[in-house]
Amino acid sequence: MSIIHYFSKDANKRARFIFDLIAPMYGWIEKHQADKYRDAISVIDKEISIKGKTVLDVGTGTGAWAQMFVGMQAKEVHAVDLSPKMLNEGKKKHPSISFKTGDAENLSELADNSFDIVTAAFLLHGVKKDRRRKILAEMKRISRKHIVINDFGSKTDLSVSILEFFERSDFRNFKIHFCDELKSIFPLARKLETDDGNGLYFAIKE
Repeated sequence: MSIIHYFSKDANKRARFIFDLIAPMYGWIEKHQADKYRDAISVIDKEISIKGKTVLDVGTGTGAWAQMFVGMQAKEVHAVDLSPKMLNEGKKKHPSISFKTGDAENLSELADNSFDIVTAAFLLHGVKKDRRRKILAEMKRISRKHIVINDFGSKTDLSVSILEFFERSDFRNFKIHFCDELKSIFPLARKLETDDGNGLYFAIKE
């Protein structure tokens, strides 16, 4: 994709361009995330026993977050992302995950109630409120019961804030309003703040 897509009014084209661009260097980002992800998944496993569950990771990137569920002995782990280059990197690194190209706002190829847990890590802060709502609605439709979001909480490092600025994300509004947004779709929803200032958001499909 051409750099012109960075300036596109189509948010999906912008996202595809950015993440296709950084896909080759995402291994370093994965290593940086790994410890935080391990801490987060241990918290999740205490709240929801992951062993034997089927899992879908939405907006998976190269699959680092999805791999955490593999490590916790999930029965099956599937992952979708808009960026073909990210998925190609993921397939090389994590062969036990089933990767597929997909738009988080429209996963119509996946049936209702397909997975025990539907999750996303650092995806939803990147889109505006109306698009977050569409993604959450799809996650709700596909999940049998649990939705788990790993994303920004109360604190954000300066370097991350700068990156989010260039990505043109909505992380500031996300940190302020996401809990209320989640509860408007899932009455049974709550947030746990992690030691590093990120947030784990749990919701249950009634």
